[in-house]
Amino acid sequence: MTDAENNKVMMRLANHRDSIDRLDAILIYTLGERFKHTQAIGKLKADHGLPTADSDREAKQVARLQHLAKSAGVDPNFAKKIISFIIEEVIRHHIQCKENSRTR
Repeated sequence: MTDAENNKVMMRLANHRDSIDRLDAILIYTLGERFKHTQAIGKLKADHGLPTADSDREAKQVARLQHLAKSAGVDPNFAKKIISFIIEEVIRHHIQCKENSRTR
């Protein structure tokens, strides 16, 4: 490969990496927004004695996101793993909210 070809490849690589960096930031800030809402839900549940988990809602979310993943060209099983991990974290937060509301 010539120096000119190598430079073009390296520039293309850098452009892709810049895009990935921007998308990673979007993912993190989006998760932050999502967790603000789920934490508010956890507080509502704790304040009103509602269960920390909602298995029907969780199953619907998993199915919905698997469908979205498929239409976006993402492996639905990968999407299921990601949303399941997020749901586990949300439930953990809800349990903490419930425990914190008992100690007040």
